[in-house]
Amino acid sequence: MATALERARPLEPADEPGLGRPAPPARQLRCCTASGCRAVGAEPLLQALRRAQGLAGPAAHGLVIQSVGCLRLCGRGPLLAWDGPGGPALFALGSTDPGTPSGAAIGPGPAQALVLAAATAPGPDALAALDLEAGRPPQLLPQGPPSPGAPPGGGGSSDGPSPGGPSPGAPSSGGIGLTWELLDLNHPFFALQQPLVLEHCGWIDPDSIDEALAHGTYGQWLRCRAQLSPEAVRATVRRSGLRGRGGAGYPTGLKWDTVALQPPGPRYVVCNADEGDPGAFMDRSVLEGDPHRLLEGLAIAAFAVGAESGFIYVRAEYPLAIERLRRALEQAHQRGLLGPGTGLELELRVGAGAYVCGEETALLQSIQGQRGQPRPRPPYPAQSGLWGAPTLINNVETLAAVPVILRRGAEWFAAIGTDTSKGTKVFSLSGAVRRTGLVEVPMGTSLRTVVETMGGGVPAGPGAPGGGVKAVQTGGPSGGCIPAHLLDTPVDYESLQALGSAMGSGGMVVVGEAMAMPELARHFMHFSVEESCGKCLPCRAGTVQLEQLLDRLLAGLAKPSELEQLEQLCRMVKATSLCGLGQAAPNPVLSALRHFRPEFLAAYRSAPGGHPGESASRGGPNPVPAQGQPPGLSSPSGSQPPASQAGGRP
Repeated sequence: MATALERARPLEPADEPGLGRPAPPARQLRCCTASGCRAVGAEPLLQALRRAQGLAGPAAHGLVIQSVGCLRLCGRGPLLAWDGPGGPALFALGSTDPGTPSGAAIGPGPAQALVLAAATAPGPDALAALDLEAGRPPQLLPQGPPSPGAPPGGGGSSDGPSPGGPSPGAPSSGGIGLTWELLDLNHPFFALQQPLVLEHCGWIDPDSIDEALAHGTYGQWLRCRAQLSPEAVRATVRRSGLRGRGGAGYPTGLKWDTVALQPPGPRYVVCNADEGDPGAFMDRSVLEGDPHRLLEGLAIAAFAVGAESGFIYVRAEYPLAIERLRRALEQAHQRGLLGPGTGLELELRVGAGAYVCGEETALLQSIQGQRGQPRPRPPYPAQSGLWGAPTLINNVETLAAVPVILRRGAEWFAAIGTDTSKGTKVFSLSGAVRRTGLVEVPMGTSLRTVVETMGGGVPAGPGAPGGGVKAVQTGGPSGGCIPAHLLDTPVDYESLQALGSAMGSGGMVVVGEAMAMPELARHFMHFSVEESCGKCLPCRAGTVQLEQLLDRLLAGLAKPSELEQLEQLCRMVKATSLCGLGQAAPNPVLSALRHFRPEFLAAYRSAPGGHPGESASRGGPNPVPAQGQPPGLSSPSGSQPPASQAGGRP
C-alpha cells in the first residue's frame, strides 16, 4: 500500500519530483463543467463569472477563471474550487428553490461579488463569508490559525449530510436564493482518495492541450518513441499487475502480449468507451475531464503491440465527452503528436445506444458498420478482431492508468492494492447514499469504507425512519447485491466474485432499507430484456420469462413452486447464453435470492396458494414492501439508453 506521502487529495496535485507540474495561478477559480455539474447550471455559472470579471475592472484582473473536469462530489454541484492564500478550497453553490438550477440562478450582482471576493480574499474563510444573496463582497476577515486537524483554510463539518455545512455567510432567504458552502477537504470523502487515473481531472482545462502538456501528458508517449522498445513497455505493464478495469479483470500485460505476438500483419487498438451500466459514470468523467490522458494511453498501447490504427468507441449519449474527444484529437494532430509522422492514426466512432455493444465482439461489429451482435469465441479479438486482424481492446480507465505506470514504475504501482488486484479503482458512488460522486481508492479498500466512511451511509427517509445501508449493488446488470453485514468485504475481483457479484466497470449503487430486493432484481432484469440483442434464444427468451416470473411475484400472483423455476431458469440462461452479457444477466436475481431470500419467500406466501407456515431457508433482513423505481440507477447526465440497433459511423 502506498504511503501517506504518496497520496493526494483530489484537489491537490500529487507531489512528484521531476514531473514539472506547473504551480496553479496565484488566484484561480476552477469551475466544474462535467455533465453532473452542467445539469445544475455549471455552464451559465461559468459564463456569468467571466462576464462579471470583465466588468469588475483592475481588481479582478489577476484572477484566472477556467473550466475543469469533475471535482468529485457530484451530488453537491455546481462546484467551484478556489486557489489562493491558504487554498485550495472547494465550494458548493446551491439554490433555496430545489427546482431552480443554482448555476443558472446567479445574477450579475452575486457573480461580480464572487469574482471580487475570489480576487481579494486573504483565505478560504473570508471567501466563505461571501453574501451572495445581498450581491456584495464580504467584510474581509483576518485569517486566524486553523483549528487542529482542519485543512488549510478549510471548514465545514463531517457529521452532516455532506462533507461541509453552510458557511457563516450562507443566506437564509424566503423565495429563491443562493447558498454558498465551504466543503471540508479533510473529510474522508476527499482525504481517502488516491487519484492516479483522475490525477489531472479538476485541475486542467479539458479543452486545452497546452495545459495537458504542462502537466506532463504525452511525455510517456514521446519517451516510448524515443527511448523504449515495445517489449520493454509490455514488460512494465505486465510487472505492474494492471488488470482490465472494464469488468472481467483480465491481466492487461498478458492481453498486450497476445496481440503483439500474433503473426506479422496489420493490428488495431480499440478503446471501449461504451459505458452503459446503470449508475456508472467513471469513464465519462475521464473523457470529459482529461481526454488527452486517454489518447496518450491508447497511443502507448498501440506502440506496445505494433498497431498503426486505432478507434475510440463512445456511446452517443455522451455528447460532451464526444465533443471534447474530437477537439483533443484535432489538437493532438495539429501538434504532431498523432497522425502523419507519428506512426498512429486514431479515429472516433459513435455508437447508436445499444448496451450490447459494450461486449467486445459486438463493439467490433459496430465499428465495421455491421449490426452490433456478439459472435462466438474463440477466436478472440486478440487473434482475429477488426477485419480479421489482431485487435487489442481496453476500456478507458485501463488505458488512462498506463501513463502513470510508465512514469512512476511498475513496482510503485504494484505496491498499491492487494496481491491479486493492483493499483487503484475509480467508482461512481450513487443511489440512496448521502454523498454521491466519483471516488478513486486503492484496490482492497472495504465496501464499508467507501459507502459509510466516505459516502456517509444512507440517511433516514420514507419507509426507513432509521436509515442505514441495506445492500450495495456492484457491477451493474452483470453484478449483484452485497448485503450490509458483508460491507467489510475488500473491493477486489476475487472477493466480489465470491459473493456472487462483480467489480464490473465501477458502478456502485447504494440501496437503503426502503427498497424491496425483488423489486430491484426485476429492475435489472427489465434492463437486460430491453437491451438484449436477440441473437441467442437463452438471452432473448429467457430474460423475458425471468421478468415475467418476477412480475407475477411482485403482483402477488406467483405460486411457491415458481421460486424453484426462477432459480432453474436463471442457471439455464447463465450457462447457455452466447455472450458475457447474457451469461451475467441473471446475477442480480441470483445474488438477491442468495442474500435476501426471505423477501422472495414472503412474496410467495402472500400469493394465492402460498403456505403461511413456510419458513425462510436463508438469512437476510426482514421483508419490506416494494417502493417503486430503485434510486440512483442512472448516471447524473440523464437516463439510460433505450434498446436500439448497433452503431456504425457517426
